[in-house]
Amino acid sequence: MDAKLAGTDRARALALFATVVEAGSFSSAARTLDMSPSAVARAVDRIEQRLGVRLLLRSTRALSLTAEGQAYLLAARRILADLDDAEQQIADQGSPRGRLRVSAALSHGRLCVVPLLGRFSARYPDILVDIALTDTLVDIAGGQADVAVRFGPLPDSTLTARKLGETRRVIVASPEYLERCGTPEVPEDLHRHNCLNFNFRRAEPVWPFRRAGQDFTLAVKGRIEANNGETLGQLAALGVGIARVGSFSVAEEIARGQLVPLLEAFNPGDVEQIHAVFVGGASTPARIRAFVEFLALHLRGGS
Repeated sequence: MDAKLAGTDRARALALFATVVEAGSFSSAARTLDMSPSAVARAVDRIEQRLGVRLLLRSTRALSLTAEGQAYLLAARRILADLDDAEQQIADQGSPRGRLRVSAALSHGRLCVVPLLGRFSARYPDILVDIALTDTLVDIAGGQADVAVRFGPLPDSTLTARKLGETRRVIVASPEYLERCGTPEVPEDLHRHNCLNFNFRRAEPVWPFRRAGQDFTLAVKGRIEANNGETLGQLAALGVGIARVGSFSVAEEIARGQLVPLLEAFNPGDVEQIHAVFVGGASTPARIRAFVEFLALHLRGGS
């Protein structure tokens, strides 16, 4: 007998046997399977003959399982469930669908990821995008999200990371602030300015610089701190002080002339890489792969 046909016949036999047990009689199973009761009984006979054991005890009132029949039923249900899972997985890979849970940082998510979601949704209408903007790291491996967009160096893990782009840091202030407080010409001039900082835990706020090919840091002070670059950029645009933030968070303000880049001759050229992080492998659902590819295409060079 052809191996593929034998495999198909065995899968059908497993399904038929499970149906007979669940229905409780050949006649009830026959109605479910659209077969005659005698055809169902003969199919069970063939299974028993192939295995060389009795699976069912027949009586005029009911069917009952032997010990071997009970073991066969458990195996049948497990195998059929595995087949269903495998088919669903393949179907999911072939046609992106289902809920996609995305985690992104507050500023980058609002400014760069959220504006893309309409186009992604139009392209993949069967995917439900569930996005959460937070600067708290979520546990991808633990199932808290399907994809996370993360900045900076990544810790070693079993997760897969796909580079989406990178962003450089820029020091900015508004024209009004510079007119009022003066324009710093060298990094040391920042000691006389209100430097707006992130409130992340660290011993001392320092900004990196490069002079004549040598990197150094400068301690700066200010009167306001925040947990995201968008807020610091907004404060700088309002004339409150000078901020050093990711260029993506102030690109529009710079283009409109609301903010002016400062000390570019001393910019160390430091950049932060941006990655999509997810559980990879051959079984990665199509919705995750589609979203990561979409981000890589539309964020590359645009962050």
